[in-house]
Amino acid sequence: MQKQKASSQLLRAAVGFILGLVWLIPFYLMISNSVKTKQEIFTNPLGIPDSFTWDNYPEAFTQLDFLKTLFNSLLITVVSVVVIVIFSSLCAYALERMQTKLSTFIFMVFVAAMLVPFQSVMIPLISLFGKAQMLNQAGIIFMYLGFGASMSIFLYHGALKSIPKALDEAAIIDGANRFQVFWKVIFPMLKPTTVTVVVLNTMWIWNDYLLPSLVINSPSTQTIPLKMFFFFGQYTKQWHLALAGLVIAVLPVIIFYFVMQKQIIKGVADGAVK
Repeated sequence: MQKQKASSQLLRAAVGFILGLVWLIPFYLMISNSVKTKQEIFTNPLGIPDSFTWDNYPEAFTQLDFLKTLFNSLLITVVSVVVIVIFSSLCAYALERMQTKLSTFIFMVFVAAMLVPFQSVMIPLISLFGKAQMLNQAGIIFMYLGFGASMSIFLYHGALKSIPKALDEAAIIDGANRFQVFWKVIFPMLKPTTVTVVVLNTMWIWNDYLLPSLVINSPSTQTIPLKMFFFFGQYTKQWHLALAGLVIAVLPVIIFYFVMQKQIIKGVADGAVK
């Protein structure tokens, strides 16, 4: 029995190790090729660099106008995520606590909206926002709220079901109004869900290329994914600079993860317990 258990653990460890290696291959290719010359990338794409060329990084940093581009990405991502968290949590709270046919119908509309692909509404949406003169950073934040609200409301709505209404009633008896009940009593209890919503929306918005490419026309307001396209021209592709730029571009996400690591793990664990 112990031998079977040991064999099973060994098999799981081997499978996990192999899957880990497969998952790390793209990162290895990105990092190793980012320190190669343009010629060596094509002659030796899989091997270790013959000589490490660090000149790709400062050149990619300059051509990306990285500090300005980073600010644009941070502005759009942070504001969009904050807006999504505020509005989706409030909306989910109202829909879950009302418990009427109308609230159920509205919730089902939000759930159904999760199934609508962006490509199906892309052209009329851009046309509508163009007529309203909102093809700018404010417009794209508003669009992200629309596309991110459905999933976030769904997550918050499910979490709110586990919070008894007696807490609301007790807070109201103590003199709190509805907003105070939500922000001071209910919302802190939704921290695991909030962490999930923040992580999912941050990763999606930070890496999004299609929507910014349709909305943002000014070079001074472009995000990192848009600027990365600068390295891929009609006749030339600067892979050495593009890969160095990708390494620089993923650093903020990695830093975000390590800074929020405890909160992310705790949020996921708390959500699993609930």
